[in-house]
Amino acid sequence: MNSARARWTALSVLCIGTLMTVLDETIVNVALPVMQRELGFTQAGVSWVINAYLLAYGGLLIFAGRLGDLIGHRRVLLIGVSVFTVASVSAGLSSNATMLVISRFAQGGGAAMITAVTLALIVTMFTDQREQTRAIAFYSFTFAGGGALGLLVGGVLMQLTSWQWLFFINLPIGLLSLVVGWRLLPRGRGPGLTAGLDILGAGLLVSAVSLLAYGVITAEHLGWGGQTLVALGVAVVLLIAFVVRQRTARVPLLALRILKDRDVAGANVVQFLVTGALYGSFFLATLLLQQVLGYAPMQMALSFVPLTVVTAIASILLAPFVTARFGERIALVLGLLVFLAGALLLSHVPVDGGYLADVLVPLLLLGLGIGTVLPPIMGLAMSGAAPDQVGVVSGLANSTGMIGGAVWTAVVASLSGAVTSTLVAAGADERVALRDGLAVGALAIAGVLGVALVVAGVVLRRRIPEEAQGSADRDRRDVPTAL
Repeated sequence: MNSARARWTALSVLCIGTLMTVLDETIVNVALPVMQRELGFTQAGVSWVINAYLLAYGGLLIFAGRLGDLIGHRRVLLIGVSVFTVASVSAGLSSNATMLVISRFAQGGGAAMITAVTLALIVTMFTDQREQTRAIAFYSFTFAGGGALGLLVGGVLMQLTSWQWLFFINLPIGLLSLVVGWRLLPRGRGPGLTAGLDILGAGLLVSAVSLLAYGVITAEHLGWGGQTLVALGVAVVLLIAFVVRQRTARVPLLALRILKDRDVAGANVVQFLVTGALYGSFFLATLLLQQVLGYAPMQMALSFVPLTVVTAIASILLAPFVTARFGERIALVLGLLVFLAGALLLSHVPVDGGYLADVLVPLLLLGLGIGTVLPPIMGLAMSGAAPDQVGVVSGLANSTGMIGGAVWTAVVASLSGAVTSTLVAAGADERVALRDGLAVGALAIAGVLGVALVVAGVVLRRRIPEEAQGSADRDRRDVPTAL
């Protein structure tokens, strides 16, 4: 991988592969009513088209990252792409609800293997700090813009074809990723499984994260009592058991000393909060546009195009520039402030609001904030990764983001729904009540971002960028010394 062209070509394949997995989190949303009708899903059962994917995805991320450290990140990525591609074809060919849910679960497993090792491959390929910052910025856009892009692509495909093509489109992308990845990705093998794979720890972690995701998912439909609390309670017990296991295992799945690094621990906390705010804001904006302002699905999807464009500009150009000049913490704080402003403005969109007058500016601020925030978070999350732990640290960073997205979207959905129901019961107009409920949800997201700001300011260290450090050293050398 000595050639810069080869490295950036390989990065593009990694980003496309990751984008494929991110798209599949949201791309099916627009087709759920059609799938329910054609495949015989119940009203509650159709949600498992999304839930099965998220459960496998979130539960396997850290395990897949550790597997990459042991048998090679390239090998795990190629296996993940293969599983995801085959499962996508199976999903498109599904003739009943059971086959589709099983296929979606397999897709989630493949997505976990792809996502868990991608950051590890990036930091392995790009050792120069400035190049690595730019590479992580490109990768960050796949997460920041992928959710919105999924809504757009899903709307276009459903307009032109059928729901099966939401899955078949992954076939050519997957085959291209396999061919180019096989040729260009670094071929490190790792020490092998004999170096130690903590099967018990992996089982505890996968079970804990899956139950946590399940509890959060059910909370959106069943509320925060009974079944939800049982699932979350058992998840907490299993997480405690996992921590105890990691302290006693000869070769732990996740070395807890990693989290003693302030930047790594703080970045993962901020990732948990920010990704939750990201998916929560998409959730609120989608309901606001469709159910309050009355947009058709295609209108709603097109409304997110400016957000996606601004996110790309912020991720690829602005975030690397600010990081190179002022460091990750300053870039992160600035991005959080812009993100927070977008959430506050989103809470003030009126019932009869217009797109240009009331909606566009909040969406642009959300995109600018999201794009500026994610690259420094990912850079900080990987900053303390030793060579033999880079995969599991990558998996951890992605896992905290995925869990945060599920948790805060569920919290925002429950809070907005409760406010809306209370207002309707009191006699308020349904559209007005829904808008007020969504406004409270947007304010809750602003609160989450406020906590992220405190963590970024208090926990993260201020690291001087190499470029700025070199400039300071030159300035000191140019100052004449007194005799």
